[in-house]
Amino acid sequence: MKKFIEEFKAFALKGNVMDMAVGVIIGAAFGNIVTALTENIINPLIGCIGNPEVNGLTFNLIKGQVIDLGAFITAVINFLIMALVLFCLLKSINKMMELGKKKEEEAAPTTKECPFCKCDDLHLEATRCPHCGSELK
Repeated sequence: MKKFIEEFKAFALKGNVMDMAVGVIIGAAFGNIVTALTENIINPLIGCIGNPEVNGLTFNLIKGQVIDLGAFITAVINFLIMALVLFCLLKSINKMMELGKKKEEEAAPTTKECPFCKCDDLHLEATRCPHCGSELK
C-alpha cells in the first residue's frame, strides 16, 4: 500500500499533471467570462436586430414541454468563441515551439572539422578522419 501511495504522489506531482490542473481551472474561469460576454453583450446586440432577448426565445409544446432555442443559440455562440480563442492560442504556441526547435537545430552541430585536412563532414563522435587517417581527440 505504501508503494502505491508513493507512485500516486510521483504521478500527481509531475509537471504535466500540475499543468493540466492549472489549465482546467483557467479554462473554467475563461468559460465563465465567455458566458458573461455572450449573455450580457452579444445577446443584447442580437436583440437589437429582432427578438429583445435571445435567452427568452422559447417554443411551447404539448403537455408543458418547452424548446429553449435561445439557450441553444447562446451555447453555440459560447462554443464558437471558445474554439476561436483556443485555435489562436494553440496556433501561437505551436509557432513558438517550432521557432524553438529551429534554434536547437541551428545551435547543435552534427558534424565537426578535421584539424589536419580541414574536411568538415566528420561525425561528432568520430575518433579518426576517414579522409586523411589522422587520430582525432
